[in-house]
Amino acid sequence: MTASFYAALLALLYIVLSAHVIKGRFKFRVGLGDGGHGEMLQRIRMHANFAEYAPFALLLLFMVDFYRYPAPVIHALGILLLTGRILHAVAIKKSANGSNLRVAGMVMTLLTIAVCALLILWRYMLMALTAAL
Repeated sequence: MTASFYAALLALLYIVLSAHVIKGRFKFRVGLGDGGHGEMLQRIRMHANFAEYAPFALLLLFMVDFYRYPAPVIHALGILLLTGRILHAVAIKKSANGSNLRVAGMVMTLLTIAVCALLILWRYMLMALTAAL
């Protein structure tokens, strides 16, 4: 399954983001929360935002793969998702106040989710119509 490749890459990114939070906890001596450190809050949000969006997007990507869409479609969506998540994390690291990169990262992530959802609905409706005939 092509989607597995992107799941593995995103898992590695998740580990990098987790390690970044852990390093911040040692740096700022904070066991829970952000300890009032803006940089620690940024690290937490980079990680948390990834954890909020990537699993759902990946689930949809796996479903598109399950419905046997062509590999180039899966790759395009996987690249879009991975790039979006990287851009978003980099943008938060650079500035907590938002940036064009952060917006681009969210747009890419949400576009991946929307296109996957539409592809799944399209295939489902075709299958339902075929079964009804």
